[in-house]
Amino acid sequence: MEKSHNVLIVDDEILNLNILSEYLEDAGYRPVKATDGVEACRLLEESPDRFSAVLLDQMMPEMNGMEVLKRIKDNPGLNMLPVIFQTAKASKEDIREGLQAGAYYYVTKPFDEEAMLAVIKTAIEDFQRYRSLQAEVRQATQTLTLMREGTFYFRTLEESNNLVTLLANACPQAGNLVMGLSELMVNAVEHGNLGITYDEKSKLNEQGQWFAEVRKRLTLPEYENRYATLEFIRGSDEVRFLIKDQGDGFQWEEFMDVSPERVFDSHGRGIAMAKMLSFKNVEYKGKGNEVLAIINL
Repeated sequence: MEKSHNVLIVDDEILNLNILSEYLEDAGYRPVKATDGVEACRLLEESPDRFSAVLLDQMMPEMNGMEVLKRIKDNPGLNMLPVIFQTAKASKEDIREGLQAGAYYYVTKPFDEEAMLAVIKTAIEDFQRYRSLQAEVRQATQTLTLMREGTFYFRTLEESNNLVTLLANACPQAGNLVMGLSELMVNAVEHGNLGITYDEKSKLNEQGQWFAEVRKRLTLPEYENRYATLEFIRGSDEVRFLIKDQGDGFQWEEFMDVSPERVFDSHGRGIAMAKMLSFKNVEYKGKGNEVLAIINL
């Protein structure tokens, strides 16, 4: 585990701060404590690039967790930062409100150390991947805005990332696009072509073996010839991305939104995040091995 990831812990209970801080330190993170929402916002706004995740209590005096979350999501320098809500007895309505406001990661009180660390690890890895892609996009050429259409083939996660960087440069608001496009393309590789199921990914995340399993399956005879395609079409007022894989499809309907029932899992929120943050519309077709995503120009 890298020692460089700072995680901001926000809780008005000193005991909770100490427990969470010990868990994070043991896992190799650097915890920074805030005892209320006002202090948390000050720390975040003073150093927007300092933190890799925020572990946020919902119920606090003065400024509660939802108010802190709104401040984060309204700040262009912080709005991609993953916020992990810690909650004791949140109702489905409370969780839905948090999801709609941008809290895609949840952990429960009392804390289960292993489950909590799995969620934190996923949130930070997602954030690092998005930030890395955004940095590559900023450095790349803008001449791709002249591209009108094209078809691309990809098999691996590396090829997927390279394509995201390329195509984001052909679009406005590239920073927001990289997250959503990356999620849809990774889904085509891991779930589509390689057949990694939801339950399998949960176990692989717990074991820290997801990436290794993807690399292994890419070499197996039953998967080595599978590829996915991405069709890029620029119209007068929108850009359309059509992504197809060669898998058996999946029950995509339940993943278009993050359900309260799955919100505590370490994954399963990527498609919903893409729909809410990156695209005007995301539409899966047929059995689920084809998805159309659209952005406005």
